[in-house]
Amino acid sequence: MITAARNFGIIFVMASNEDESVTIAQALVGEKLAACVNVVGPLHSIYRWRGAMEASREYMLVIKAAMRDFSKLERRIRELHSYEVPEIIAVPLVAGSKPYIAWLAESTAAARTGPQRRRSVRS
Repeated sequence: MITAARNFGIIFVMASNEDESVTIAQALVGEKLAACVNVVGPLHSIYRWRGAMEASREYMLVIKAAMRDFSKLERRIRELHSYEVPEIIAVPLVAGSKPYIAWLAESTAAARTGPQRRRSVRS
């Protein structure tokens, strides 16, 4: 079975601190809602909130996941996130290497039939 890259996406989430980012990342990967989550930061964010310009230090999560699971993933992020309105945006994959797309599919499958190997695949 060939899995198309378009079945997957990159989801971006900003979080208030490193601990929150790692908690979210571990939950998503542990629950197979994501194949991989990169935590990047700290970053400086400048944004408008409730009519005022704000600035804060944040961490960005770069989440690789199956788009079929986006609703579950969003719900889980909201459960773990401290923000009233967390940024949860998805960008679809247009293309990707066949081995990487196969790894994404295997890593986000609801049921796994054997041990997962990830020696030659990079996030």
